Amino acid sequence: MPIFTPRSMVLALACLMPLGGAAHSAASEAAFEQSFASYESLPATPEAGVGVVDLDMVEPTIEPTHENVSELGSGVASYYGSRFNGRPTASGERFDMTAMTAAHRTLPFGSLVRLTNQSNGKTVVVRINDRGPYHSGRTIDVSRAAATELGLIGRGHGTVDLALID
Repeated sequence: MPIFTPRSMVLALACLMPLGGAAHSAASEAAFEQSFASYESLPATPEAGVGVVDLDMVEPTIEPTHENVSELGSGVASYYGSRFNGRPTASGERFDMTAMTAAHRTLPFGSLVRLTNQSNGKTVVVRINDRGPYHSGRTIDVSRAAATELGLIGRGHGTVDLALID
């Protein structure tokens, strides 16, 4: 009389499994694929309601051109960041290291200056809201955000071309 151990029972069931499982698997696969049939075609486009904007009809925003530009030459730009964040600037506003602002010794507050990093060609426009820099050999101090855009963070300073935008 044969003895059935748990191991022999598992082996016997495993041998029978692929026969029933293959038929079941094909049926499951077909049902699965059929469940996506309703998504093969796009639904009809709904009618536009009141106040709906057709985005295909909207013209893209045109960047303002700065035609009145006065070249100021080149100089060394450095940046100031977290240590001064939130402190008042010479113009009276609080310094925000995430804003595109800068400090210059003589340019009027509110002046817009285009800076171009000579080493990588990256350009940014900053607004003068502070006085400085107070380090010899530096022409302009920019916020950390402007320094990031210009690629100055690694060295801490770099030579830039300055242009006053009217």
